[in-house]
Amino acid sequence: MSYSTADSWPPLTLDDVRGAQKMLTGVARVTAMEGSRHLSQLVGAPVHLKCENLQRTGSFKLRGGYVRIAGLLPEQRAAGVVAASAGNHAQGVALASSLLGLHSTVFMPKGAPLPKISATQDYGAEVRLHGQVVDETLAAAQEYAAETGAVFIHPFDHPDIIAGQGTVGLEILEQCPEVRTIVVGIGGGGLAAGIAIAVKSLRPDVRIVGVQAAGAAAYPPSLAAGHPVAVDNPVTMADGIKVGRPGDVPFRIIGDLVDEVRTVSEDELATALLLCLERAKLVVEPAGASPVAALLSDPGAFEGPVVAVLSGGNVDPVLLERVLRHGMAAQGRYLAVRLRLTDRPGALATLLGVLSVVDANVLDVSHVRTDPRLGLTEAEVELHLETKGRAHCVEVGHALREAGYTVIG
Repeated sequence: MSYSTADSWPPLTLDDVRGAQKMLTGVARVTAMEGSRHLSQLVGAPVHLKCENLQRTGSFKLRGGYVRIAGLLPEQRAAGVVAASAGNHAQGVALASSLLGLHSTVFMPKGAPLPKISATQDYGAEVRLHGQVVDETLAAAQEYAAETGAVFIHPFDHPDIIAGQGTVGLEILEQCPEVRTIVVGIGGGGLAAGIAIAVKSLRPDVRIVGVQAAGAAAYPPSLAAGHPVAVDNPVTMADGIKVGRPGDVPFRIIGDLVDEVRTVSEDELATALLLCLERAKLVVEPAGASPVAALLSDPGAFEGPVVAVLSGGNVDPVLLERVLRHGMAAQGRYLAVRLRLTDRPGALATLLGVLSVVDANVLDVSHVRTDPRLGLTEAEVELHLETKGRAHCVEVGHALREAGYTVIG
């Protein structure tokens, strides 16, 4: 499938997705479908996880990238390809190009995590760091394409990309033929659009729900307006769906075929990531956890059986540590308290004894004696505690007050 301009792109069909599936045989894995007992109990119906986080390169992006590059004409291949990405698309294009024998150049933001830069290079791409945000990186890649003749591989706004991502939908129907609802994260919209074409062509009764991060939710206002609308300064930890404007091609498909687009908060994303790690034993990036976040935020809204698409697992370890702490705090499993006590020998030990009685684990202690706000015989202590949930947090606060401590915050 090769196209010259957007005006010449015919509507995508099930045959396009099936053609992509044949092309990907032996290239992309048929990823596992795992049941989730915890989510099933919460939703009141079977919930299955489609594990694209276990795909080659760690996300679904290889599917569309490979189909797009494999469809290039010989003269286009000779000039190589160029892409811009903070991570997942970069790795998908790099591996697809290597498998097809093409040279690839990938522009990445200067602040991209080192593991993602290293992985992209290991898959065979020449990496160039440019700009602080993806929009700047994207502009640099397009300028490079104009100068060199390299083919720009868009992350979501091309029929070949969408057809490749749609193979996820075919696998879902094969692995869970009784599915009633599919929940999938949306950034630019390529994955959701591809799944919608595949699934609605075969099972129009299946409900498809898209999920966006609330701080980067361009689709709700765009769908309301009837055309793509840009969101200024999208902010979310979920960089995989941090896209300021819907793609023109996926927007039309999503508007026609996706039944609903929901948003989730950063706290909900963090909690979902933590649940995937603890309950499903799956490492999932925040964007990949967005469907689980939607299930957690409103479990009664989804008719089962439900399939939640875990779109990727390429999470930077530094971000993972921060997100896990945030997720545990959102669940009431971390508690930070500041309090004042009399500055005398043994005062801190007495305080720790109170915490020991209520079984709160002390992670960190900060002890201040010299602040001018404090009285001559006062000291201020900030404690970071590991707790067992919100009810335990309340119990800890009550125990401290009962022991005569003034809790500041």
